[in-house]
Amino acid sequence: MFAVLKTGGKQYKVQAGDVLRVEKLAADAGETIQFDEVLMLGGDAPVVGAPLVEGAAVKAEVIDQIKGDKVINFVKRRRKHSSKRTVGHRQKLTLVRITEILASGATKAAPKAAAKAAPAAKAESADDLTQLTGVGPAAAKKLNEAGLTSFAQIAALSEDDIAGIEAIKVKPEWVEQAKELAKG
Repeated sequence: MFAVLKTGGKQYKVQAGDVLRVEKLAADAGETIQFDEVLMLGGDAPVVGAPLVEGAAVKAEVIDQIKGDKVINFVKRRRKHSSKRTVGHRQKLTLVRITEILASGATKAAPKAAAKAAPAAKAESADDLTQLTGVGPAAAKKLNEAGLTSFAQIAALSEDDIAGIEAIKVKPEWVEQAKELAKG
């Protein structure tokens, strides 16, 4: 069985066990990824999508992040007092091994971009702690690591709680500002 999948603006005909060099994907070596844009499934009963085959997917394992071959663009203009220019480029690629082709029943896993946006959605449900005077991105990150993600949590801190937080020194002004911001 084979499949024709689309990724990085290109189409690839793949079978289980194939190793592909595709445009760079946001995945680390060893991760399993899923390509949901399957244009065709081949085999005993070929299925052609219109434009995609519903429920079909191709699972692959990321082997490595690599760079492609060097491409050199050399421009030379003829005649006297002419100019020359050389520009080189190496495309970033991801090396993947196709593990299986799912004709149907593929899980609708979130693509990598949506998976990375999930923590951002979690942060949206929490308050933006940088609204407190004196709290920048680094301090907000330390507060989040200490478990303080909302104005209400900071407003409820007592002096003993403030002394117990070792990740960052919480200022009393932050508690007062958090009380105001938690009200509305």
